[in-house]
Amino acid sequence: MLKLSRRSWLQATGLSSLAGSLAAGARLRGQDAAAAHHPPHGSHVMGTVGRVSPDGFNPTAFLRDWNFSRVAPDARHKLYRETPRPDGTLLREYEIYAADREIEIAPGMFFPAWTYNGQVPGPTIRATEGDRVKVTFRNLGTHPHSIHFHGWHPPAMDGALPGQEVQPGGSFVYEFDADPFGLHLYHCHTVPLKRHIHKGLYGAFLIDPRPSTAPGAGAGRPPADEFVMIMNAFDTNFDAENEVYAVNTVANAYMHDPIRVTVGRPVRIYLINVTEFDLINSFHLHGMFFDVFRTGTSLTTSERTDTLMLCQGERAILETTFRYPGDFMFHAHQSEFAELGWMGLFRAEGGTT
Repeated sequence: MLKLSRRSWLQATGLSSLAGSLAAGARLRGQDAAAAHHPPHGSHVMGTVGRVSPDGFNPTAFLRDWNFSRVAPDARHKLYRETPRPDGTLLREYEIYAADREIEIAPGMFFPAWTYNGQVPGPTIRATEGDRVKVTFRNLGTHPHSIHFHGWHPPAMDGALPGQEVQPGGSFVYEFDADPFGLHLYHCHTVPLKRHIHKGLYGAFLIDPRPSTAPGAGAGRPPADEFVMIMNAFDTNFDAENEVYAVNTVANAYMHDPIRVTVGRPVRIYLINVTEFDLINSFHLHGMFFDVFRTGTSLTTSERTDTLMLCQGERAILETTFRYPGDFMFHAHQSEFAELGWMGLFRAEGGTT
């Protein structure tokens, strides 16, 4: 099989199709004419051509999906349950499992991932400060795995200390209080750590502020149209260099299906960087600025900008409002990352030009 660097992969695809490239560790399936439709002659294409399989991971649905909200009620009850507690908080119970699964990261390009609940990123977990979080974790994969949650918890719940790996076929229950409020993440912390993360074992862990404990917050964070956006990348030939970059796994997904927002309605982005093998990743939004709440543990913005850099594991809540209708591009401001799949569009609707 042909082994391509990310630069030669870029040249092979010409920014328009993955159909001509094949990297060791990734499999290219045959595509029929409908799946690999090409643009009209002479047109310019920014990104890949075609769509990923409709029965696979849906990046658009993932944006607004937390606590299995898009799962049918009967099935959801098996994965997530809420029980009120006397103090007004909730016991939130989750079923999370690790499983080996091949995922589609660009049209026709597949990656042998390690997943939480069969997807990358894993399901978004959302609680309110002070809630009790109980996660029953089952390892259905072929390697030892664990879950390490960012935030306050006892050492026994860390998922990273010696002997805390869950062996294939085993299970463990993580239980702790949701604290502090902010934007966090969870990921496997089994060695070799870089392998377990870059293979796909990570997800967002969001804790909303409780109004009575948020200084000066009143009702906490104001209502907004909210999105979870996880910056990730894939080393398809396992040479410690990424060939595909994305937000929410699928290269250029939001170029083909722009994220729809409403002019004048506040927007809140929960942005997390889990990119392996690169020191930093970044988010740049065209034509406007946003307020930054680093880690989300304060309700006071730290800066107003249009470009934000994050190391692996760093995260920030971004808030803005679209003033004008139209398409607004967003991408990594490392140009190579953008050209290898980390690029998308917001489509603002309503209002006037």
